[in-house]
Amino acid sequence: MKEYLFTSKRLGFRKWNDSDKIPFGEMNRNPEVMKFMPSLLTQQESDRMFKRIQGHFDTFGFGLFAVELLSEKEFVGFVGFQQTRFEADFTPCFEIGWRLTSKVWGNGLATEAGLRCLAYGFEKLELVKICSFTALENKRAQRVIEKVGLRKIGEFDHPKLEEGNWLRKHVLYNIERPTFN
Repeated sequence: MKEYLFTSKRLGFRKWNDSDKIPFGEMNRNPEVMKFMPSLLTQQESDRMFKRIQGHFDTFGFGLFAVELLSEKEFVGFVGFQQTRFEADFTPCFEIGWRLTSKVWGNGLATEAGLRCLAYGFEKLELVKICSFTALENKRAQRVIEKVGLRKIGEFDHPKLEEGNWLRKHVLYNIERPTFN
């Protein structure tokens, strides 16, 4: 039985297991899921990301949580927090981020997961401010970010994406503990 750190109505949030590597890699090779990312990831690149996620847990005690559908005990992606490492006027900060497999899209799970993670971040982890950002073109993610209560701060050019890259322009959002309901 997998141990959840916390749950929402339909989702369980937990640390990662080695058994997550294959479905994680499959999700990261799905062109629909990765549409607003710089590229699809090979299994080897997904495995490296898996190690970075685990390293974040080792350093901070939390990170991007593996997410399962409670009804099926099936890995469907990740939602959680990571420390932003690139150079920008709003860093350092903790970012809420998510990636769910496309087969669960359209059911409100990203919003449910985002709201539950924000509550966990403010109440249990005692984070003071949480940010989120996405490509300007990613309207679907922006809707979720706004639904969970973050407010738009502005736009910026992502420093890890080269000039001329269609994903370079990003939208920045944040929320502070006192304003989270």
